[in-house]
Amino acid sequence: MTTLRQLRFLVALSDTLNFSRAAEICHVTQPTLSSGIKELEDHLGVPLAERSKQAVMMTPLGIEIVRRARAVLNDVADIAALAQEHAGQVRGDLRLGAIPTIGPFLVPRALPLLRQRWPDQHIFLREELTETLVDGLMAGRLDLILIALPHPTGAIATETLFEDGYQLATPMGHILAEDPAVTGAKLVNAKLLLLEKGHCLQRHALQAYRDMGAPASDAFAATSLPTLMSMVEEGLGITLLPQLAVDAGIARGHDLALTPLPGACPRRVVLAWRETSPHAARFREIAAIFRQARETMHSSAA
Repeated sequence: MTTLRQLRFLVALSDTLNFSRAAEICHVTQPTLSSGIKELEDHLGVPLAERSKQAVMMTPLGIEIVRRARAVLNDVADIAALAQEHAGQVRGDLRLGAIPTIGPFLVPRALPLLRQRWPDQHIFLREELTETLVDGLMAGRLDLILIALPHPTGAIATETLFEDGYQLATPMGHILAEDPAVTGAKLVNAKLLLLEKGHCLQRHALQAYRDMGAPASDAFAATSLPTLMSMVEEGLGITLLPQLAVDAGIARGHDLALTPLPGACPRRVVLAWRETSPHAARFREIAAIFRQARETMHSSAA
C-alpha cells in the first residue's frame, strides 16, 4: 500500500528535482529515497518522475499526485496538531509569512507579545510576495500569512487586522506637499513612483483614488520602500507610503515632506490561514495581538 513515507519522498523530489537534495530533506540516504519512490511507482503502476543523467522531471500525472500528496500530508500534520492543541501543548515552530510592506514594520512590534503568550513557540518569518505566500500556505510550507487585500486568495480563512491608509511622500517644497485636496489625477501627473509589478502595494496605490489612472511614466519601479524614498529625496518623483510604514519610522532620517491622504482608499491588512487548520482559535488570538501591536504603534507615532 502507499505509505506516508513514500509520499514525503515524492513531495521532496518534486520540490528539489534532485534525488540527493530530496534525500537530505527527508533525512535518509539517496538509495533509500530512490527505492521508496520506485516502490510507489510500482504500486501505482505508473511513472511519476522522468530520470536522466542531467535532470529529473515530474510527469504530468506525477505533478497531480504530488498536489494530492501535499494535501494528505497536511491533513496528517493537522491531526497531530489538533491533538496537541486540545492538550494545551503549544510547542514547535510557527512558520509565518508576510509581504515586505507589512512584515518588517508590524512583526517586530508583535514578537514580544507573542513570546510572552507562548514562550515555548518558535516563530520563523519569511518575507515573500503575496502570490508566493498564498501558494506556500496552501502547500503547507507556511502556517500563517500577513497580506493586504484586495487580492485573489482562494479558499483560505482571513481575519482583518486593520485598514492601512497612505501618506504622500514628496521632495521638500513640492507643489503637492501639504496639499489638502490631493486627487488621483494630481498624483499621476506628478511622476508617481511605485514598487515593481508583483508587489500588491503597486496595485493598491493605483486604486487609492477612483480617478487614478496609470502613471505618466513607468520608466522606474523600485523593489523596496526605502529605494522609493531615496528616489523621491533626489527629486525624481513622488510616492505613496503606507501609514503602517510611516508609523514605524521608515521616513526618519530622510529629507521628505509627508502629507496625510485621508481621502485615499486604504488597503486591508489581514492574517490568513488554511480553513482546515486545527489552530484557528490560537490564530485568532495571534490576530488580536497583531491588532494590539498596531494600535500601540499608532498611539506612539501620534
